[in-house]
Amino acid sequence: MFKANLNDLPLKEEETGLKLWYKKFKSQPHQPFFSNGIIFFILFMFLLLLSYSNVIVLNNSLLDYHGYTMIYVVFIQFFLGFLFVVFPRFLMQAEIHSDIYMKHFLLYFVSSLGILISLFLSSNIFILFVVGLFFTHIFSFRLLLSIHKKSIVDAKNDTEWVLIFFAFGILSNLLFIISLFDFQYAYIFKQIAINAGFYLFLFGIVFTISQRMIPFFTSMKVQGYKVNKSKKLMEIVCTLLLLKVVILSFGDLRFNLISDIPLFVIFVKELYRWKLPLFKTVAIMWVLFLSLYWIPFAFFISIIESLNAIFETGFIFEKAVIHTISLGYFLTVLIGFGTRVVLGHSGQTPHADKFAIAIFIAIQIVAFLRIFASISTNFTLNFNLDYLFFINLSSILLILGLLVWSSRYLKILLKGN
Repeated sequence: MFKANLNDLPLKEEETGLKLWYKKFKSQPHQPFFSNGIIFFILFMFLLLLSYSNVIVLNNSLLDYHGYTMIYVVFIQFFLGFLFVVFPRFLMQAEIHSDIYMKHFLLYFVSSLGILISLFLSSNIFILFVVGLFFTHIFSFRLLLSIHKKSIVDAKNDTEWVLIFFAFGILSNLLFIISLFDFQYAYIFKQIAINAGFYLFLFGIVFTISQRMIPFFTSMKVQGYKVNKSKKLMEIVCTLLLLKVVILSFGDLRFNLISDIPLFVIFVKELYRWKLPLFKTVAIMWVLFLSLYWIPFAFFISIIESLNAIFETGFIFEKAVIHTISLGYFLTVLIGFGTRVVLGHSGQTPHADKFAIAIFIAIQIVAFLRIFASISTNFTLNFNLDYLFFINLSSILLILGLLVWSSRYLKILLKGN
């Protein structure tokens, strides 16, 4: 009897330690969601690298795998972790209880893991977990919508736009699920789902957060800075993005000029209005400014691509525009926000030391390298450049960059507060 009691003690101590860790880990929404996002980002990129290197063969096409997972699985989890923190603050509502957002986290975790494993197994299993992720998106949307409806504050424009873009994401996710069934128009459904998911879901949500938070952070950091945004900015951007999705999905590449020229002009004009003090603030801020300049650069590349199609030069752009936005804008703002939030919510002063600055710069190099990889095919004959080599190199450097960032900041997330 005495021995039995002694044997019970280590188990109870271990259980208490695990409960204590879990309590800390779930204490703030960004901790589980950022952790999930960065871990699956690395895993899915590593899988892509193995696929491009012919080490493994996946059961799904690249459009199914890479496009879908980056849009609907990886990036959105980072920004949901951020939204679950700021949405109640924007709307002056009570914080979301940890038991609620942890249910969402567990659903995202199971769906993400299931999608990852299903890529090696069966397309039927892939569909099953994609459907699970679809309903998880609906649950998250309903949670944010309920907070929005309860609020009586007047300034609800930004949260309203988040919800609009989230609704586009749910619709595009549904179209993707439909496209997984073999029928005549499946490819068109898939194209709409990926294009709408990228521009109307992910880009829309990320830019809505950016245009709200970056000028606000700047006004807090730089004395005398005043926010100077256009009144109808989101309405104009949303309309043009919707037009771009329609053209990409149904029209000729040459017609992209109809949406891309106005988008380029709007973002250049807006950034000029904001007058962000790029060289007058600390690194934790200028990396956020830098992320925004990737947006007009991406639409400028898209304009050149359309002109190239009009004049039939034969120059290949591959996915240069998509990767300019995803790596240049999404990843840069993600790392900037992520570093700031992780430090700030762990009781440390948000700052970027030499370690963080090196990561910020490395991300810019990876983005430029991936853009170069997109056009490297054009130089194969003259310079003997290998497209797959540059694709794999950019993937390796991206994975290394994420691992280096994780070596410091993921540890803080997992440790909890």
